[in-house]
Amino acid sequence: MRVSRITATAIAVLCCQGLAGCAGFELKPWVSPYERNQLADPIMSFNRAPASQGYLIHVHQAREGARGAEGGSGGGCGCN
Repeated sequence: MRVSRITATAIAVLCCQGLAGCAGFELKPWVSPYERNQLADPIMSFNRAPASQGYLIHVHQAREGARGAEGGSGGGCGCN
């Protein structure tokens, strides 16, 4: 099957745009320090019941014999 010239050009342009989207713009953090306060809000949590989620994480850690692989918790200051 033969690919037309327009199709090949479109694919090349889309690949270049996709690779350009992966490039870093500047050496700045993705989230500014003044925006971290909003991300630390409890409403941004994925789970509805943090106490039961903590228990399930504890059980998983006890069964697997590993600790600390579930991510970190920190405040909005960015120090953790």
